[in-house]
Amino acid sequence: MKRFADLTEQEILALAISNEDEDSRIYRGFAEGLREPYPASAKVFDEMADEEARHRTMLFDLYRGKFGEYLPLIRRHDVKGFITKKPLWLMRPLPLDEVRKFAENMEFEAERFYRKATETTRDASVRKLLTELAEIEAQHENLAHKLEEKILTPGTRAEEAETERRMFVLQYVQPGLAGLMDGSVSTLAPLFAAAFATHNTWETFLVGLAASVGAGISMGFAEALSDDGSLTGRGSPWIRGAVCGVMTSIGGLGHTLPYLIPNFWTATTVAIAVVMVELAAISWIRHRYMDTPFLSAAFQVMVGGALVFLAGILIGNS
Repeated sequence: MKRFADLTEQEILALAISNEDEDSRIYRGFAEGLREPYPASAKVFDEMADEEARHRTMLFDLYRGKFGEYLPLIRRHDVKGFITKKPLWLMRPLPLDEVRKFAENMEFEAERFYRKATETTRDASVRKLLTELAEIEAQHENLAHKLEEKILTPGTRAEEAETERRMFVLQYVQPGLAGLMDGSVSTLAPLFAAAFATHNTWETFLVGLAASVGAGISMGFAEALSDDGSLTGRGSPWIRGAVCGVMTSIGGLGHTLPYLIPNFWTATTVAIAVVMVELAAISWIRHRYMDTPFLSAAFQVMVGGALVFLAGILIGNS
């Protein structure tokens, strides 16, 4: 990597051209990633991409007049001091708030680059253009706000916020809730059956651990293979599968861990208390994100959990 202070004027201009081209393509990537769920925000980033393309043209016209057609290949990662960017623009689905924050940081970095570049250039025309671009980049945050005010009306913002909430529910809450319910409820029967059949806390713990891990793996693969998200908008199948699998295991391990307590009745009492907390949490999540009345959600979950719990005890005592 080369130090910024060691760059020639030709290399500084070449780097500026490369940066503007890269920024334009990043903004275009944001626009494409947001176009279907957030069309108004995509239009904002289209405007920003066009602006960066105009900057590249200004810089290249100046470069060509001074150094000719040959343009050295020099990019950010070839120069010390630039922050390595996580390729957020390649993610799908794109997190809208993170995208806007990422864009603000890009503009701040571009302004700093141009101001630093003016300190190392002696050519008056080059310094003039770099100073002008630094001022433009400093105003880009205002430009983004103006574009948002013009394009993102209050109604549009409300629609995009609702779309974002719906996508969050589809991609994370639903698979996580399904996993938590399965892990919390389906492992009750084998766990308490083993507990009352053996009255041995360690053997009960091993049964609960095996049931929780096995259910997590099963549910994770089932969710991941259920659909690829292309039609349903539920996002990456592997992320959904991971969320579902982890939450399934957590749901089962919650009431399994108390059986690390050596005393059987103490462990069982704590496990039952944990079960009550788990079922209450499931009821709240269903009420909060699935628009189910809390009492109705609690009744459904509690009845189901109680039936499985009683089945486990009856089988264990048989």
